[in-house]
Amino acid sequence: LQRKSSKAKEKKQKRLEERAAMDAVCAKVDAANKLEDPLEAFPVFKRYDRNGLSVSIECTRGSRLDRATVDWAFELTKANMQTLYEQSEWGWKDREKREELTDDRAWYLLARDAAAGPVAFSHFRFDVECGDEVLYCYEVQLESRVRRKGLGKFLLQILQLVANSTQMKKVMLTVFKHNHGAYHFFRDALQFDVDDSSPGAGGCCGDDCCYEILSRRTRYGESRPGPPGGRCGGCCH
Repeated sequence: LQRKSSKAKEKKQKRLEERAAMDAVCAKVDAANKLEDPLEAFPVFKRYDRNGLSVSIECTRGSRLDRATVDWAFELTKANMQTLYEQSEWGWKDREKREELTDDRAWYLLARDAAAGPVAFSHFRFDVECGDEVLYCYEVQLESRVRRKGLGKFLLQILQLVANSTQMKKVMLTVFKHNHGAYHFFRDALQFDVDDSSPGAGGCCGDDCCYEILSRRTRYGESRPGPPGGRCGGCCH
């Protein structure tokens, strides 16, 4: 009986420790989501003046975007991504993508040209994946006229900066395998790795999946193995 009682106490203590650890993770995500402007401390990153471009960059909650900007972001995403979605088992659905872009948790990096208006954006969220606090990048979309000028890489570098400043453990994103340009951009130019939660990391069904989950750790993200085979639970929302 004493041994059983001791084991029960150990299990209870372990559950309490796990709950406390998850509470700490959720507290970091909540703190990040309460920021007014994650770029406020980094004014040098609020402009991009290189390679013939001169744009301002702002970081804002999706709920603060006006309807015209939301519509522009949706139409740009559709123009850039619809064919790639239709080539996968996911398919393209206007309603689902618009709902994703306007989710209450959405944050945006917006690059604006003073004369032409918005020219690029990234949709991201502070969230919990597999028990880790992360910055998850949902979209990085650029107008065709501003591509291959370093702006996309700059936006991803800002996301890495924001992830570090908010003590997230990594930046994560999902990329289609058949989107070869984007895949090599993230893997080679930006040094993203295949995440432990990606189907390709599990070795069982990775070849059959149309996507990989990639990640790049921040200085707060110690390397540790995660559950294989896809995105896992542990969200505090």
